[in-house]
Amino acid sequence: MTSAGRFAPSPSADLHIGNLRTAVLAWLFARTSGRRFLMRVEDLDDRTHADIAARQLADLAALGLSWDGPATRQTEHQQRYDDAVDSLVDRGLLYECYCTRRDIAASPRAPHAPEGAYPGTCRDLTQKQRATRRQETGRAPALRLRTDAAEGTVHDLLHGDYTGVVDDFVVRRGDGVPAYNLAVVVDDAASGVDQVVRGDDLLSSSPRQAYLARLLGHPEPMYAHVPLVLNSDGARLAKRDGAVTLAEIGTGNALSQIAESLGYTCNTVEGMLSEFDPGRLPRAPWIYRPAS
Repeated sequence: MTSAGRFAPSPSADLHIGNLRTAVLAWLFARTSGRRFLMRVEDLDDRTHADIAARQLADLAALGLSWDGPATRQTEHQQRYDDAVDSLVDRGLLYECYCTRRDIAASPRAPHAPEGAYPGTCRDLTQKQRATRRQETGRAPALRLRTDAAEGTVHDLLHGDYTGVVDDFVVRRGDGVPAYNLAVVVDDAASGVDQVVRGDDLLSSSPRQAYLARLLGHPEPMYAHVPLVLNSDGARLAKRDGAVTLAEIGTGNALSQIAESLGYTCNTVEGMLSEFDPGRLPRAPWIYRPAS
């Protein structure tokens, strides 16, 4: 299987100019490195919708992006996630967790544990204690990975070496849905994705994902976490910031704005190929101001 890059939108809302810019960059990274470019719809969450997914794909095609083969959907691949979970269970690497987010926030951290790490509340429960927790909570448990590291380091093309938390993270939610960190690792490996280009808000997830990939026998991909697009207040772009979707901005205007934000003179994605240089990409967030 030849190597690939990918873009993986979640169809919970129409793509905004920041999402579109990241998609363009993911496409440029893949095409200039001779990789296939894949499109994956991350629709495991019940807040996603098929009609939004269709609009997202139409918007990406309107920008001039092409992908190899049909777009795939995570809901088509439940078996591959189940197989990965089963393999971890067989190796004794998962345990049941009954904690809510509120429970975790209220729990004291272990000494020297990284900020944001799961405190290990359910890690060493006995079988009797698990049965009691199940009866008390009245809900199915999540499954957490029993890790043997507190932190991990990945190399990012734009950020250099990055060290982040590798705690006992969730791989399957209590409702049976595969957690994000498991699904992306399994999907990337199954599709031959060895180049992950995405927003830098997801950089902190990379050490966990790299750790899980190694456990499952998959190679660690090349990471490039690109700067986000922010509003004039320095916050993440949202619908309230005005004209931010392709339908509102217009395809030509969106391409021109994306090209300008990257310092390119061409305002087509094909034209941007000749100007693309990862080493010259902006490192600061793009502050987006809709045209009045």
